Amino acid sequence: MMAYVCRVFPIFVLISVVVAADLETKSVNSHRFKYPQLKRDESVVDDYYGTNVADPYRYLEDPTSEEVKNLIQDQNKLTDEYLNRNSIKEKIEKKLTEVFNYPRYGVPKRYGHRYYFTMNNGLQNQDVYYVQNSLNDEPRVFFDPNTLSTDGTVHLSDIAFSEDGQLVALGLSNNGSDWMSVRFRNTSSGMEYPDVLHDIKFSEIVWSKDGLGIFYACYPKSDAQTTRSLGTETYQYGNQKLYYHRVGTKSQKDDVLLLEFDDTELLIGTFDITDDGNHLVIFPGKGENSMVYFASLEELQRTGGFKSKLKIIPIDERMDHMYTYIGSEGSTIYLLTNDGAPNYRIIAVDLNKPDAINWSTLVPEHEKNSLQYANIIDNDKIILEYLVDVISRLELRSLIDGKLIQVIDTPVGSLDWIWGKKSHNELFYRIVSFLIPGIIYRIDLTHTPYKPEVFREIKIDGFDASKFVAEQVFYPSYDGTLIPMFIIHKQNFIRDRSASTLLYGYGGFNIPIAPAFSTSRIVFLQNLDGVYAIPNIRGGGEYGSKWHEAGQALNKQTVFDDFQAAAEYLINENYTTASKIAINGGSNGGLLVSACVNQRPELYGAAVAQVGVHDLLRFQKFTIGYAWCEEYGCSDDGNKTVFENLHRLSPLHNVRMPTDKKIQYPSVLLTTGDHDDRVVPLHSYKLIAELQYKIGREKRQRNPLLIKIQTSTGHGGGKSTSKRISETAAIYAFLVESAVFTYRP
Repeated sequence: MMAYVCRVFPIFVLISVVVAADLETKSVNSHRFKYPQLKRDESVVDDYYGTNVADPYRYLEDPTSEEVKNLIQDQNKLTDEYLNRNSIKEKIEKKLTEVFNYPRYGVPKRYGHRYYFTMNNGLQNQDVYYVQNSLNDEPRVFFDPNTLSTDGTVHLSDIAFSEDGQLVALGLSNNGSDWMSVRFRNTSSGMEYPDVLHDIKFSEIVWSKDGLGIFYACYPKSDAQTTRSLGTETYQYGNQKLYYHRVGTKSQKDDVLLLEFDDTELLIGTFDITDDGNHLVIFPGKGENSMVYFASLEELQRTGGFKSKLKIIPIDERMDHMYTYIGSEGSTIYLLTNDGAPNYRIIAVDLNKPDAINWSTLVPEHEKNSLQYANIIDNDKIILEYLVDVISRLELRSLIDGKLIQVIDTPVGSLDWIWGKKSHNELFYRIVSFLIPGIIYRIDLTHTPYKPEVFREIKIDGFDASKFVAEQVFYPSYDGTLIPMFIIHKQNFIRDRSASTLLYGYGGFNIPIAPAFSTSRIVFLQNLDGVYAIPNIRGGGEYGSKWHEAGQALNKQTVFDDFQAAAEYLINENYTTASKIAINGGSNGGLLVSACVNQRPELYGAAVAQVGVHDLLRFQKFTIGYAWCEEYGCSDDGNKTVFENLHRLSPLHNVRMPTDKKIQYPSVLLTTGDHDDRVVPLHSYKLIAELQYKIGREKRQRNPLLIKIQTSTGHGGGKSTSKRISETAAIYAFLVESAVFTYRP
């Protein structure tokens, strides 16, 4: 179950009592910067289990306020003036545009008798969907999201084809928001149906097997919700409901409500339909873990619709483990789970006997390697991806007994896209690495042994991978645990402590950070002569559930310790020095960066925290934040120990000048989007206000403390190419201006 990180209480609108001394100051002065004045309301104090916690910037939680509008304008002006005071940003943006300009392809997928794939010619804001009748036919444009907006702010966030490939549901989102509207189109004629579904978020789109309708989950419309506010709201979502829509039914009001729960915080947007169309399998949850239910679709098959709610039958109601549906055979469904298997196993559940005592293990847990993905293909086979020290390994196994059929040889890297179906005898997948932009393979499953053949290779003019090295090291963390880390640099790199180093981390939500290709990283390696390091710190999913749990909730400090140990390793091994290290992370990784800056400011020269979770005491009160309580814990759940841990770690609540008078904060850049409705931008607004007030006005703080708020962008999904280039150029220019990096054209 996705935790939607790293996504109804009313918006907090407070009457502020401003400290008089703050009103008298037009700006907070440092030696180099005049930060915008922000009022500070010292009267806002919360009592947590007898501990009073001030929240002087609570008023910034209201996105409609004049104060927030002024903050965006004033802070962006200050940051832009800093970044544009010479031509560095312009030069970097030009270089990024040149390097981004190469064709990129997605993995082909077959629906009905046609193949579909995405392609971007290089600088198109959004990828374009193409279709071809056979792999040898000339592709033609099927759907181009770039025609829907002039600036690329409308993107295709989901696409789902009916079983026969005759109809397609297109999920469209605006300005980077997670909100999605769904439209329908005939794939042969191109005719678009009048049906439009709204208020959809965090939901699968699943077609019924007859191809006449879809299952989807949506939220009831809030009184505060308008078309203009979608993506800028902060109210807590709740009461998600499951519906069935029959294509051709013009009004969404006529859709049949199939399922809702008394617990309004349950997310029910993860579900699938069995291969025979007889059952719907549903995974309600609040975070990564979920329950599992199923329901008969006999009424749909018999009448073509529903007249009443589904009657659900439990498979697991504990919500203690993760489950993923991978397929079915007859009345048996197959699930990927960590129940009793920290490295994951595949279980078989007969829906005629769904109790746990009757479950059987088809593929047992591997002793060391974490099972990341599984899917039934070619009628009786399963394709599986394991992570072996963060490198992908592909296996083909039998659906009948789970036995290994063949290991699929792949280059050293990670699998980032795969497509195969039970009803088709071919498999497509794409392998990427730090130095491989992408190689798409096809396997013809009608011939043994199964041989991957290169279907398409993505290449970049002027990029010679042989001039670079991607190595993997294992360094000890504070408790002696060996942490893997990838280090990428030029072939002729010499360890003399002089290299600009970008240290990237995430460490959360059971998400592994596997080798991947980044166009912006190539510019960094080529033009900033840098070292790029990615430690696979605990909290992620590189080594299964135990690796995740070691950095989860009360163990969250371990994540920060692992990351700081990575910086110390790079220094001790003569890659760089502290003043040349810039740390970077987004979402949960933004929390990582801001927490590490508070804890070890002397260890870094600069820090860039993107769309970060910075207020660990109140994150659960906004949009989908409550789904992260499983990951962080929640301050208001009645557990004083949990609160104390969050209070000790929360970036917003631990900003203070170092006691050592020789140490200042590193250069800090926060980034966020005004339409981020997952990690709402108020986290970044409040943190920059606190940083500039407590740190920025100190005489010894000469490093900048800035924020960049992008407009018409969200958490990151669907961000246009032009905005991605602009954002990366701003980050690199900030690091150059802050004297951490040096740009060489």
